[in-house]
Amino acid sequence: MVEARCCRLRFANTSACMNAPAASIAPPDDASILSPRYRATTLGMVALVALVAFEALAVAAAMPTVAQALDGLRLYALAFGGALATSVIGMSVAGRLCDQRGPARPLWFGLGFFLAGLVVAGLAPRMGVLVAGRLLQGVGIGAVSVSLYVLVARTFPEALRPKVFAAFSAGWVVPSLVGPAISGLIVQYVGWRWVFLAVPVLAVPAALLLMPALRASAQDPRTDVAARPVVRWAIGTALAALLLYLGGQQQGTVAVALMAAALVLLVVCARHLLPAGTLRLGRGLPSVIAMRGIAASAFFAAEAFLPLLLQRERDLSPLWAGAALSMGALGWFSGSWMQGHQRHGWTRAHLLQAGAWMMCGGLLLTSLTLQQGVPLLLALAGWSLTGLGMGLIYPSLSVLTLSMSAPHEQGANSSALQLSEGVGVATTLALSGSLFAAFIDGRETLGYLLCFAVTLLLALLATVVARRI
Repeated sequence: MVEARCCRLRFANTSACMNAPAASIAPPDDASILSPRYRATTLGMVALVALVAFEALAVAAAMPTVAQALDGLRLYALAFGGALATSVIGMSVAGRLCDQRGPARPLWFGLGFFLAGLVVAGLAPRMGVLVAGRLLQGVGIGAVSVSLYVLVARTFPEALRPKVFAAFSAGWVVPSLVGPAISGLIVQYVGWRWVFLAVPVLAVPAALLLMPALRASAQDPRTDVAARPVVRWAIGTALAALLLYLGGQQQGTVAVALMAAALVLLVVCARHLLPAGTLRLGRGLPSVIAMRGIAASAFFAAEAFLPLLLQRERDLSPLWAGAALSMGALGWFSGSWMQGHQRHGWTRAHLLQAGAWMMCGGLLLTSLTLQQGVPLLLALAGWSLTGLGMGLIYPSLSVLTLSMSAPHEQGANSSALQLSEGVGVATTLALSGSLFAAFIDGRETLGYLLCFAVTLLLALLATVVARRI
């Protein structure tokens, strides 16, 4: 009986989301995400998102210098993807705790890991220790992100959620525009360690703004949720992703054997953490979850190698290479604002398809950066177009996930959405990092080309999955 009622609810939400325009339900005139009722919650959430965004973009801009300073170029991809791998653990634990008790406990749990990871990375004497700090950060970021999604579902009416997610994208704008440039200045004139150590002092005050909403979202414990054995599968998934990176650093048959074993373990573990049908691109919610991983993999894998390419192959300074990343973030914000305010009657399916094709065109233009004769402005315009596509896709998938989820499934499905992203991006970075490492001795151009080819193929796959939402 309960199962049937949940199925009807999920179908009703799915149908409404599929057939109604993306912004067809307007909130009442006196309702706003900045009204007195929601202001503190909105500002606290956006502040946390902005801090995580600053850290992500600052690390992307600073990592070439960090890798050189700590003699850890071969661990370059792991410094990015390792955090994404361990975020699976934070997401899975937070999803279970959110459905069991509400988002307060997992949010504080995640914030603690995030801050601890920043301190470890900032004080790291060698690259291996810095990677360990990034692994801790990943656990924290995964828990915080799921907790914020559930807090949105528990606090805001459905009509306001597109604007909340647009505000999240706005939380990326200022850090995206000035964060990489500031990071470049810090690296050049203060030292790369302060890219990590400057963030913790701002994170706790932002989280304190959320306390009233967190108290209001608390619930009585659900023993049926607590019994789900998700943690062991999350740990297995994270270990499999890390094993991919380890295999990528080997050579010959050892590398092939390790990576093959890691991929098998990854599929076995991840299928227990994702909705049924996700790995085979089932229609509806499974394709929503799958598309998040596919689109994010294409974008973030390209973003990881773009500043390295610009500094090593086009001789840009850390400051200007970091500023180049801001173009994609500005495009992302523009797309996110459009999906939250458009009045042309586009459904979420239309927005997803348009965004996927924009990513294809943008990545193709961005890859032209490999040619010395190509003006950088043309390639950076391509990166802006890639960001615009992600801006249409990313919040649309978030809105669809919450709309398709019964209240007691919001934590698990929000966790699955972001878990798909974490697993997908970590796997893509591991594979592309292995390809790049194989050509690091004098044939870097071919390595870059293969990495961009992987991201373009993923963007093309996203155009197919978008038709199955």
